[in-house]
Amino acid sequence: MESFSFKYPATKSVAGRAHTGVLGSGDLEILLEPTAFNETEFVVRTASDGFQEIWKRVFDRFVALNDISAKIILNDFGATPGVVSLRLSQVLELANQKIN
Repeated sequence: MESFSFKYPATKSVAGRAHTGVLGSGDLEILLEPTAFNETEFVVRTASDGFQEIWKRVFDRFVALNDISAKIILNDFGATPGVVSLRLSQVLELANQKIN
């Protein structure tokens, strides 16, 4: 089991909290909470050790496309980078639906 975090500067807010995914074999749960800290913080808890560089690349791509101030907690049980990207897109879409 491994835990780590990454922080990126950010300027835009999101409308609300959101949750997507499930924690189970080969899957991923993501919790998103808006913050006022002008940064995006990713907190990862994973059952797979030694993949920090891959996680960082996925997050680098996400923040390049999405400038949001949020704390994003990822509880992982072996998700692939493709699943991580999909879940990040889903949770952001759910958070932004709170505007309506």
